[in-house]
Amino acid sequence: MSVDLPLIARGKVREVYDAGADRLLLVASDRISAYDWVLPTPIPDKGRVLTQLSVWWFDQLTPVLAQFGATHHLVSAEDVPPDVAGRSMLVRRLEMLPVECVARGYLSGGGTAEYERTGSIRDVVLPAGLVEGSQLPAPVFTPSTKAEIGEHDEPIDFPRVVSLIGAERAEELRELTLALYRRGAEIARDAGIVLADTKFEFGLGSDGGLVLGDEVLTPDSSRFWPASSWSPGSVQPSYDKQFVRDWLTSSGWDRASEPPELPDDVVAATRERYVTAYERLTGTTFA
Repeated sequence: MSVDLPLIARGKVREVYDAGADRLLLVASDRISAYDWVLPTPIPDKGRVLTQLSVWWFDQLTPVLAQFGATHHLVSAEDVPPDVAGRSMLVRRLEMLPVECVARGYLSGGGTAEYERTGSIRDVVLPAGLVEGSQLPAPVFTPSTKAEIGEHDEPIDFPRVVSLIGAERAEELRELTLALYRRGAEIARDAGIVLADTKFEFGLGSDGGLVLGDEVLTPDSSRFWPASSWSPGSVQPSYDKQFVRDWLTSSGWDRASEPPELPDDVVAATRERYVTAYERLTGTTFA
């Protein structure tokens, strides 16, 4: 891939280029990360799935954003360099807020472990008797910090969010995050998918308004479960990168040293899950 623009940043999955004025070009690679490490083995077409699914979701979520006086950062997925067409977006340049806005509607992963230890997730107290895969009484906001490559996201409570960005903005983020999650869960449910949890990232535009950025409701940023097989009490089958996390755990990797290469069958099965998520959600064939 060739982009004749100044490279500003290289993230775990994306490269960010200066597209002039107040625009950036985001290019999604086929890299995959897990446990805050970038794995050495790419997943074919992953960047295209993430980009095209995000573009679709930005359109679906625009009415929710408008209710809060917010917008999204997408300018165009068409006016991009030919070499990165299909995996890149021209977006507004934002002042990103230092919070990962996580919404959970079901108990899973690290949320389950925290609940089993404390009966809560962050500062959100949950009822007794929940198990892995349980639906929560209502979606909850469980934010974290935003880690650099090689560092770890750190869970934070709501008072910490307030200290980072102020009380009014923190409340706005919480309410908008939960509203976006609820709408996303409705759309996913209609497609036969359980949206267990997801994360959003927000920034401020040049006018100071709240803007939804980065990727949205993708298999990288969300847990997608087949609704037909959802059964609380065990780890759920999924259309996301939990499959890769599970393989890494079973491989014996210590999460401290460089991660191992993914076997061909794991790569193929991961690609299939990402494509399935795209096709079931959008109702279109991935090409």
